[in-house]
Amino acid sequence: MTARSTTRVLAALSLVGVAAAGCSADEPAGTPAPAPTVVAAPDPLLGTPITDSGVLSASMLGLDDLPDGFSSIPDPVQDLGLDPAPEYDSPDKSGTDPAACAAVLAPISDQRGGAAASAVARFSGPNFSSIDEDAASYADSGAAEAFSSVQQAWAGCTEFSGTDADGVGVQYALTGREQSQIGDASASMRLTTSSEGFKLISDVVVAVVDSTVVQIVVSDQSGLEPDTVTAVAEAAADRIGTAAPSA
Repeated sequence: MTARSTTRVLAALSLVGVAAAGCSADEPAGTPAPAPTVVAAPDPLLGTPITDSGVLSASMLGLDDLPDGFSSIPDPVQDLGLDPAPEYDSPDKSGTDPAACAAVLAPISDQRGGAAASAVARFSGPNFSSIDEDAASYADSGAAEAFSSVQQAWAGCTEFSGTDADGVGVQYALTGREQSQIGDASASMRLTTSSEGFKLISDVVVAVVDSTVVQIVVSDQSGLEPDTVTAVAEAAADRIGTAAPSA
């Protein structure tokens, strides 16, 4: 889920008139939010890359790894065999300012090309919550470079703005968050997305597991419990760590 895609959830919230708590313009200013802590990848990287996307896909999160109430979101093309969505006459007005901040929450394989394998899993939960996972495996030093690229995007986008596909304004704020280590190395941040009085909080963990980088995005109107984020991220790392090695 890219930063821009979170605006679809905000649009749904506005349609049903559900306001997120704590997003009033009259809120008192708090202390400056912490920046994400920069974490180095293991040197040398452990394990071998997964070179089969089917193997990596089979190692993604399953419903048994998630809290109750979540369901899988199938990919319309890959999972359901539908034709790709048609191009419409109305222009897509989505974007970010700075433009480079569109990389925030983009799949790892988009942020750093050359992946030997990649996979995505998406789940929806109650009250507009969601859990998204994407992973990419690399040969040589690719996983370390991908891990660094993600954190560089965070550092340059602590506050940015944008528009959704219909041109509605969106504000983003990115801060560091405390998180116990996941996998061989991990970094974490919180992205708060606000639009027209509504708010969505995404807690993000990006971890290196052997030569694979995995990104977990747990989103909710007020943020899910830290223990839940940790449990989901640990499950994702464990599944990738025990994946059958590629031939």
